[in-house]
Amino acid sequence: MAGHAGRGIDASRRLRRQGDGRAAASLPMKISPRPARLAGRSTLVLLAGLACPQALAARLDVRVIDDRGTGMADAVVSVIAGAPSAAPPGTRAAIDQRDRRFAPGVIAVQRGTAVSFPNSDDVRHHVYSFSRPNDFQIRLYHGESSEPVTFEHRGIVSLGCNIHDGMVGFIAVVDTPHFATSGTGGTLSIDGLPPGRHELDVWHPDAGWSETTVLIEPATQTVRRTLVLTPAMAPPAAANPLQSLFGD
Repeated sequence: MAGHAGRGIDASRRLRRQGDGRAAASLPMKISPRPARLAGRSTLVLLAGLACPQALAARLDVRVIDDRGTGMADAVVSVIAGAPSAAPPGTRAAIDQRDRRFAPGVIAVQRGTAVSFPNSDDVRHHVYSFSRPNDFQIRLYHGESSEPVTFEHRGIVSLGCNIHDGMVGFIAVVDTPHFATSGTGGTLSIDGLPPGRHELDVWHPDAGWSETTVLIEPATQTVRRTLVLTPAMAPPAAANPLQSLFGD
């Protein structure tokens, strides 16, 4: 699916061997990024961990690290275990605006979730995204925005504020209920996974999309994986089309 501003992400960036459940092998498998969904070139390595038998629905424990072994916060991991699906009606989420930052800077939501953008600052903000087909804008406001925005399409929604260029945020829209966002140290957990080999997708603002698979053996209780990401180079700064709406 810690915010970006806290890590000093530049505002110009707006817009692996699978374990068999028996050994703690550490043989990396190179995975090519997914071209159709790529938001920046990356390399993903999946390192096998340990599994403990006993349950039909398993928990996946993941640690996301960079190629230096440092945990990466704000990585969104999703597992496609079954047909793509939308969130139940009425599912809500929120991204606040505090101290001229999106808080949190990265969230993951299931397709069909309504996201609100309250403004807790004492200045007005103009929140927008040009990430089609999930593009939108909420013109200058303070306090609660008029209505939440429902995101119906899978993909990354890059957020900005037309008044404060340093504000950058992201929404990862997924079409599975099995997802989570890594916290400090790069760790996350996903519960309720059925047996089988499932597609595992990971996205990070510094590395884009990558894809591999995860094997959930029958009668497995916990599966542990380490995902290794190689950050990509930042793209060149792009002009902000909304700037033309305002004078000096």
